[in-house]
Amino acid sequence: MARVHTVPQFLHFFLYFSFVLCCFTSFVSANRELDEDNWKEILEGEWMVEFYAPWCPACKDLSPAWRELSTRATRKALGVRTAGVDVTKSPGLSGRFVVTALPTIFHVIDGEFRQYKGPRDVESMLGYVEEGRWKQTEPVPAWKAPHSIQMTLVAEFFKLSQALRRVHEMLMETYGLPTWGSYLIFAVATIFIGALLGLVLVCIIDLLYPPRRSDKVFVSQRELDRRARGDQDHKDKSDDDQELINDDIVDDDENANNSDAEKNSPSDTSDSASEKAGCAGGDTSGARPEVRKRRARKAD
Repeated sequence: MARVHTVPQFLHFFLYFSFVLCCFTSFVSANRELDEDNWKEILEGEWMVEFYAPWCPACKDLSPAWRELSTRATRKALGVRTAGVDVTKSPGLSGRFVVTALPTIFHVIDGEFRQYKGPRDVESMLGYVEEGRWKQTEPVPAWKAPHSIQMTLVAEFFKLSQALRRVHEMLMETYGLPTWGSYLIFAVATIFIGALLGLVLVCIIDLLYPPRRSDKVFVSQRELDRRARGDQDHKDKSDDDQELINDDIVDDDENANNSDAEKNSPSDTSDSASEKAGCAGGDTSGARPEVRKRRARKAD
């Protein structure tokens, strides 16, 4: 009989213990752990998100208050959930949210992000959500939002930096390289990768914008010399032609001046009389006509 009464008591104890354990588990599991894969869950609903690191003393001091906040928010059914991000495990999220100090707390509601900068006790954080004081805080700008394209690129750079840091530590610890040796390897790799990327970029540009064909005609040096001599001969000929033209102009001017002088000279009558006298006397020695010399022209 004693055994019959013992079994129901044990069964009741087991049921009570399971109920308490489930409630405690629900309270504990209310604090969601975020990483690179599931962080987009906070884009829906209302959340309080903490960024922390295991080595951070301030994060350890905040840990009890944060667990209490999660428990009380669940108990009061405020509709807000809590989440945590370990920046040592998810460095991309720290870059995506531009976390520069630890711990950092964000309030998220329907995809709007606000950084909580108030007191870090349970009552203050709970009142920030329950009383709606988050409405007095300006949200993060759209260009700086964690789910934007530019912040996604920043997150990738943060992950790359962490990967390079792990490689650096591996070279020093596993292979025993000195610090300068590891830096030298990174420098050579950076130069090589930069040259390779530059070559790929040039090929892509040439493919998208092919260079135009040049219409230039290449001339040999002999042809250039021949053309230069031809230009010089042409220039000399042009100078000679111009000089001949100038000579003709000068001759025409002299002839015109001589003719005018002969017409207007007062000795014309005396010359005519003397010529008549000479003709009458038969002396032709003084009647020699004046011969005018012409300037020699250059041969063509």
